[in-house]
Amino acid sequence: MDVKDSNGNLLSEGDSVTLIKDLKVKGSSQTLKRGTVVKNIRLTGSAAEIEGRAGGSVMVLKTEFLKKA
Repeated sequence: MDVKDSNGNLLSEGDSVTLIKDLKVKGSSQTLKRGTVVKNIRLTGSAAEIEGRAGGSVMVLKTEFLKKA
């Protein structure tokens, strides 16, 4: 399974990615701002999602809103 960012670059465990769009966090009033760097990502079972620590908590992010840092 190949996990790719919004530009088509391959992502792997431990990579750093940057948000390309402001994202609202479900169940919270928090918003992750464009340009936020998420370090040391983990791959999930889905090719469209990664897991990483952003905004002080671990969350699942869709790869269509990320680019490799």
